[in-house]
Amino acid sequence: MSVERVLRVPEERFAALPDFPWTPRYTEAGGLRIAHVQDGPADGPPVLLLHGEPSWSFLYRHMIPGLAAAGLRAIAPDLPGFGRSDKPAAASDYSYANLVGWMSAWVEAIDLRGATLFCQDWGSLVGLRLAAEQPHRFAGIVLANGGLPTGATPLPPAFRLWRAFARHSPWFPIGRIVAAGCSRRLRPAEIAAYDAPFPSREHLVAARRLPSLVPTRPDDPARAANERAWAVFERWDKPFLTLFGDRDPITRGGQRPWIERVPGAAGQPHAIVPRAGHFLQEDQGPWLAERVAAFVRATPAPGRGAGV
Repeated sequence: MSVERVLRVPEERFAALPDFPWTPRYTEAGGLRIAHVQDGPADGPPVLLLHGEPSWSFLYRHMIPGLAAAGLRAIAPDLPGFGRSDKPAAASDYSYANLVGWMSAWVEAIDLRGATLFCQDWGSLVGLRLAAEQPHRFAGIVLANGGLPTGATPLPPAFRLWRAFARHSPWFPIGRIVAAGCSRRLRPAEIAAYDAPFPSREHLVAARRLPSLVPTRPDDPARAANERAWAVFERWDKPFLTLFGDRDPITRGGQRPWIERVPGAAGQPHAIVPRAGHFLQEDQGPWLAERVAAFVRATPAPGRGAGV
């Protein structure tokens, strides 16, 4: 995971973020500086909030207050290449294995324990691997508009269009891309906040690269690791909840294999989130926070804690 050159975004880019008052914390992990924000009581049950592509932890600003008010400790990192976290400069630095490795090192560095994982989009591709490879750190999982593809089955046309756009479009406006994946209309200041971590084309390397890293072919290099993770989840008896938006053309129906194959999903209050697009945290953040808080309250909590 060695990286020759890393980009860091000037802090002034984040000076006027709407509804995002949290001060970033930085942790050296896997050779990178990874940023996160958190809120809630220091001894509260931790909830790890993993964003996807091409967003950053700003995506969780409508969920964090509700989780904190419920007595939970919300922890929202920025994946490498996004938000305030370091951005490896070369496209070749980004692989599925490296993303999992960097975030695994971060989870170990903060000594996360007894957490509930909430993950969406690429947050699920990374987060589900973390949970499968370090299950002792997780008490439960909430999967939202995401999954763990192995390349054995085709992905929907909407994803193939998105991947082609990320590869070839000369125009790649992050804020407008996120806005297009929401059901509600984002304000100009919110769109600008999603643009903030990307002051130049050079900073967009991860955002353009990640769609091509999603396993779509049987010979994908991540297939074996993801199949091993699936084998873990087919024995996973900890609570597992799915919350999928009703207006997401990419992940629609993606909850079914998890409900059918994961033992811990039996009897859980799975839901289709109303009026929610791909970025359902934008569309129904407070609603999701209520569901997650109820899920955590119902989840056994051995060994919870974190060193952050």
